[in-house]
Amino acid sequence: MRKIAVAVLMLCLLGCADRQAKVEFVGTDVSGSQIGDDLGLTDQDGKVRHLSDFKGKLVVLFFGYTHCPDICPTTLMELTKAMRLLGPKGREVQVLFVTLDPARDQPGVLKQYVPSFDPSFIGLWGSEKQTQQVAKDFRIFYAKQASGGRSGYSIDHSAGLYIFDKKGRIRVYSNPGQGAKDIAGDLGKLLNE
Repeated sequence: MRKIAVAVLMLCLLGCADRQAKVEFVGTDVSGSQIGDDLGLTDQDGKVRHLSDFKGKLVVLFFGYTHCPDICPTTLMELTKAMRLLGPKGREVQVLFVTLDPARDQPGVLKQYVPSFDPSFIGLWGSEKQTQQVAKDFRIFYAKQASGGRSGYSIDHSAGLYIFDKKGRIRVYSNPGQGAKDIAGDLGKLLNE
C-alpha cells in the first residue's frame, strides 16, 4: 500500500513539474494545431520557398499587402524593432511577408518594400489561386474593398503573426498590435528551448 502511495505522489509531482516547465507566451499558444503546413510561394528573388527551407530558424509568418495604409507597415516596423531587441539572436529568426495582393505586389515590388524594413525579411508572392489556397490553409481572411484613393481598392485582412519553432512546428499566434517587446519576448522563449 505504501508503494502505491509513493507511486501516486511521484506521478503528481511529475505532473506538476511538467506544468511548471510549460512556456507561457504573451501571444496565444497554438502548439499542435493544424493551421497551415506549407507555402510553395515565390520569394522576391524568384525562388520557390517552403516552410521547410527555414528549419533551424524560427519563422514569423505575416500576411498583408504593400499598399496597406497602416497595419502592415506598423507590424513590419514592430518586427524590425523585435529583431533589434533580440540582438545577435535575431539572425536565428526569419520573417516572411506573404502578399494578399498578387496583382499589385509582384516580386519586384516585394523586393523593394519588404527588405526596406529589415534586409533579412523575405516577401512571398503567389498567383491569385495560390494566394487563395495559402490564405485558406492558414485561416487568413482577406477581401478587396473599393476605395476612392489612387489604388482603387484596399484589402481587409487578418493581421496576426504565426510563429514557428526551429523544427517547423507552429507554436504562437501573436495578435495584431502586440508590440515589439512582447514579440521579442515570445521569440526569445522559443529560441531558448
